[in-house]
Amino acid sequence: MSLPSLSSTLPTPLDWSQRHHAFALPAEVTYLDAASRGPLLRAVQTVAHQAVDAMAAPWRLPFDTWLQQIEQLRVLAAALFDGDAHAVAMVPSAAHGLATAARNLPVQPGDAVLVLEGQFPSNLLIWQRRCAEAGAHLVAVSTGTDGSLTDAVLQTIAETPALRIASLPHAYWLDGRALDLDRISAAVHARGAALVLDLSQSLGVLPPDLPRWQPDFMVSVGHKWLLGPMGLAWLWVAPQWRTDGLPIEEHWIGRDAGSSWEFPIATAPLYRSGARRFDAGGVADPLRIAMATVALQQINAWQPVRIADTLGALTTHWDAALQARGLGSWCTPGHAPHLTALRPPAAALDAVATLFGTLGVICTRRHGR
Repeated sequence: MSLPSLSSTLPTPLDWSQRHHAFALPAEVTYLDAASRGPLLRAVQTVAHQAVDAMAAPWRLPFDTWLQQIEQLRVLAAALFDGDAHAVAMVPSAAHGLATAARNLPVQPGDAVLVLEGQFPSNLLIWQRRCAEAGAHLVAVSTGTDGSLTDAVLQTIAETPALRIASLPHAYWLDGRALDLDRISAAVHARGAALVLDLSQSLGVLPPDLPRWQPDFMVSVGHKWLLGPMGLAWLWVAPQWRTDGLPIEEHWIGRDAGSSWEFPIATAPLYRSGARRFDAGGVADPLRIAMATVALQQINAWQPVRIADTLGALTTHWDAALQARGLGSWCTPGHAPHLTALRPPAAALDAVATLFGTLGVICTRRHGR
């Protein structure tokens, strides 16, 4: 058995009207945990089994066909950014992509790198190390629980003349509060600083506006809102770094060795074109390629804007229901359409979590939210 052709025999994406039957979830479960890991599409589950079976005869997958499948998948991922496949690299994680950004963006002694207080570790730890290496310092935006997160970011930018890099999400992972990246990107660029974006909690639902934001690097995991496998993430790279940037690992897949596939001792082959120089080794195995291809075909067919509108209607109804029951203080103000947190009083948190479990509701507790 060979891996099915990605252009012919993979499952056809479902229509929007069929979305309720698309996921491999038991009927008794209410799954509200895509911020941790997206639910598995039935089609992704099917193709995963086919790909594993095909691994028993790897010689049936020609090398050129495998490379073609990688590029087909890259095109699907690029459609979620700006449609330019030359701008997208395959990496194993958001942490890998953010480490790539930290390696390439210049930082000098006394410079400041801006992050959110309580930012996800992948988008914090690397900047702690980079600042320690360069003699720079981190500036954390106070997130609190109330008020505009965007206003807090803008105020911190205004108070940080030494700003060199801002590394931020589109939606805050702890409670779903959205950042107005139109305003924030303008303020960052007015400082002459670089913008790095971790879109792991938004890509696939909130379309990025690259012409307006002008980021240097953007990254997203593939296993949350993109409904794909773990171990395959996406790194978008601005034109400057596609030409001058250095990957954090040297691997044959990032080099253009030509048809002879020779790697002379004296001189390394040139990097491949575009962001392909940043492709990581080992991530484009046939299993992950097949799963991610089917998942991204479905996301693109459903369209992120339509997904956002539909999920936004649900979270709006959720907020209204809480308000109607006198629980408005449990709502998260300014959350993204697809992501929110329930904020019960600390004394009630355990009871609420227990009740959710009893009702078959799958969600995650994060710092009391």
